[in-house]
Amino acid sequence: MRHVVAFALSLLGIVGMQMAAAAQQPPDSSQKIWLNVVVTNKSGKPVQGLAQSDFVVMDDRHPSPIVAFHAPEASAPETVDASTEVILILDEVNATFDQVNFGRDGIVKFLTENHGNLTHPTTLGFFAESGLQLQTQPSVDGNAMAAAIQQQAQGLRILGRAEQERLKRSQDAIDDLIARERNKPGRKLVVWVSPGWPLLSQRRDDLIPKQQQEVFNSVVKLNTELRLAQITLYSADPLRGGGGGERTVFYQNFTKGLAKPNGAEFGDLGLQVLAEQTGGRAIFGSDAMAKMIDECVQEIEGTYSLAIMPAPGEGKVQFHGVEVRVEKQGLKVRSRDGYYTFP
Repeated sequence: MRHVVAFALSLLGIVGMQMAAAAQQPPDSSQKIWLNVVVTNKSGKPVQGLAQSDFVVMDDRHPSPIVAFHAPEASAPETVDASTEVILILDEVNATFDQVNFGRDGIVKFLTENHGNLTHPTTLGFFAESGLQLQTQPSVDGNAMAAAIQQQAQGLRILGRAEQERLKRSQDAIDDLIARERNKPGRKLVVWVSPGWPLLSQRRDDLIPKQQQEVFNSVVKLNTELRLAQITLYSADPLRGGGGGERTVFYQNFTKGLAKPNGAEFGDLGLQVLAEQTGGRAIFGSDAMAKMIDECVQEIEGTYSLAIMPAPGEGKVQFHGVEVRVEKQGLKVRSRDGYYTFP
């Protein structure tokens, strides 16, 4: 059912440019806590030119010294920036037929802008009933990737599949993504084109303690592995003109870092929740999917990498809330919201 797209992606892997090795990898990433910090002005445009002294990091409301710092470098037009890999994933499991088509058309338009010359190594992926399929190597040839996605025949979505099963499949897909990216150097900006994964909005007291512990363990694992893989996640909803209803606001109940198992709910594993917790964004209701993707990618130009040392462990898994500030007026800052320490 996927022989056409599998062939196309394999072909892209052969001709794709081997740029990942050129990306910068922060030293001692297993010890330092690296924070990718997006800085924009009031109109949302990326801001460059800041120094380490402009930033303050608070770890559980206590100042934490910045022990390493990388600022974004201004690049000339048409120049490829290999420091960050862009990964575009089209979700066919959690989206309707019309949403998949709208998402596909938007990705194609994004890829073919600027005559198909991409400014960052880009990987194309599909989350289908058969699992996550990814292009074998990133490429800057947007036209070739657009041709591959246009050749793809949309697979059949199994109607009536239980939300629990779709959530499990979605978890497996992001686990597969992390496994692929964890040992690759540099940052990864992942735009997951999807209305989101099932939030399973059960009451908290509907979960028995064992289930809460399992959800908590999954949250800790995902939070930590996404951080170590240097993945910033964005959720782009392929729904024209808004009207997403409750899902556009309900996920916000879970974006605060989960500190204890007894507060765990399935909603803590939502796509939009993970996106905001990694320092990305959840974007809803635009008639211009290509513009949504472009806005996400442009944020690379205003992304600073800061490192702090983790707080000492206290004999248990513990969440540490992190806040990054810039001591200049008129600037907005966004970063991951925290990290976990272990016994």
